[in-house]
Amino acid sequence: MPAKVVVGVQWGDEGKGKIIDILSSRADVVVRSQGGNNAGHTVENNDETYKLRLIPSGILYKDTDCMIGCGVVLNPESILEEINELKSRNINFDRFFIDPRVHVVMPWHILLDGASEKFRGKSDIGTTRRGIGPCYMDKAERSGIRMFDLINPDIFRKKAKNVGELKNRLLTEIYGENPIDIDSVIEKYIEYGKKLKPFVQDVSVKVFDAYNNGKEILFEGAQGTLLDIDVGTYPFVTSSNPISGGVCTGTGIGPTMIDEVIGVAKAYTTRVGKGPFPTELFDEVGDLIRDRGNEFGTNTGRARRIGWFDSVILRHAVRTNGLTGLAINKLDTLSKIETLKVCSAYKNQNGEIIRDFPTSLEELDNLTPVYEDFTGFNEDISNCKNYDDLPQSCKDYISRLEELCECPVKMVGVGPARSQNLER
Repeated sequence: MPAKVVVGVQWGDEGKGKIIDILSSRADVVVRSQGGNNAGHTVENNDETYKLRLIPSGILYKDTDCMIGCGVVLNPESILEEINELKSRNINFDRFFIDPRVHVVMPWHILLDGASEKFRGKSDIGTTRRGIGPCYMDKAERSGIRMFDLINPDIFRKKAKNVGELKNRLLTEIYGENPIDIDSVIEKYIEYGKKLKPFVQDVSVKVFDAYNNGKEILFEGAQGTLLDIDVGTYPFVTSSNPISGGVCTGTGIGPTMIDEVIGVAKAYTTRVGKGPFPTELFDEVGDLIRDRGNEFGTNTGRARRIGWFDSVILRHAVRTNGLTGLAINKLDTLSKIETLKVCSAYKNQNGEIIRDFPTSLEELDNLTPVYEDFTGFNEDISNCKNYDDLPQSCKDYISRLEELCECPVKMVGVGPARSQNLER
C-alpha cells in the first residue's frame, strides 16, 4: 500500500488541512512529523469545522491510527487542551500515539522566544512566540527535555532543574526578565506527563510495522517549503524541516517507504510574517483576495500578505520535495477579477531573467516578478462537481500552472468543503 506525503509548497497556510482530511479518510495511519502548535489546520468534516493545532487530521476517523513523530516539539498544556476539546466533540483517542523522543516545549522556551524577539526590535523575525524555536535550539544543543523524560518524574525533575536554572540566568541576566518558579513548573509538568503517558509509544516502530503489513500511510506536514530552515527564506523561516525529507528524520523511517509526494498551493500566494515577497499586492485586488479568501491565521488571527501565484517558488518546491503532483486550492477566490497574473520568472537589476529561486534574501529583495496575464472568469465555480465543469479560462489557467511548475495538477479546490475538491 502507498505511503503519501502532503507538504505545503509556499509559505504555509495553503489549505493543507482539506487535502490532508480527504486523504486521511482513505488512510490507515496518519503521522505528523515536524513543527509544534505554531501551525494549524482548519478542517471541514461532516459539516463541522475543526481547528487542529498539533493533532493530525486522522484523529477525525475512528479506525485510523494517529501519531506524532519524533521531529515534533510538543507543548503539553496545549495538546491536553486540544485533546479535551476534541473529546468534548466525541472524538476518540484510543488510537492516538506520541513518540517518546518528541521534545517538550517548556515555559522558559515561550518566555525566551518573546524576550529574544523583543531584543531584536525592528529586526525581529516575526515568530508566533510559542517557544518553538528555543525548544528546537535545546534539541540541537542536546539539552532538551523529551516525552520519555516527562513521563518519568525522577528523570524529569533532575533535567528540568538543571536546564531551568540555566534558563533563568538567561532570562534575568541577559534579557532583564523575571525568573521562573522552577519547582512550580516541575510539579505542573509532572501532572501533564501522567495524563500524556498512556499515549506514548515508539512511533517509528509502529509506522514501520504498518508499512510492512500493507497499511496505507499518510504523512502530514505543517508550514510550507519556504519556511524550511534549510531551503526556505532564511532567517524568516520555522525551526524545522517542513519539506518531504523532514518526514524521514521526523518520523524515523527511510525514504524508500515514500511513494508519493503531494504539494499543496493556493491559486495565488500568501505569507504571514516578515521577509521579501516578490509578487505581493498592495492594492484593492490584494484586499479583495484577502477578504474573500478569509486570509487570516488559524492560530494567531494575523492578516496574511497577499500576492499573485509565483511559479518560481513552485519550481523550487517541486525540486526540493520531489513532488509527484500538486493540489491547487482556492481557485474560486479569484472569480470576478478581470485579469489574473502569474509570475513566470524574476528579473534582476541588470535586466537578466532569473528562473531559479535565489539562495539569499538579499538577492530575492532585489528581484522583480515577470508576469504572464490571463483572462479572468466571472462564473461562480464553487458548485462545480468535476474538473470538466470548470470554465475554459480556469482550465487554461491550471494548464499553464502545470507547464510553469513542471508538475501535474491532480486536485483543484473550489471551496472549503471536501465536496469542493475536484480530482483529476
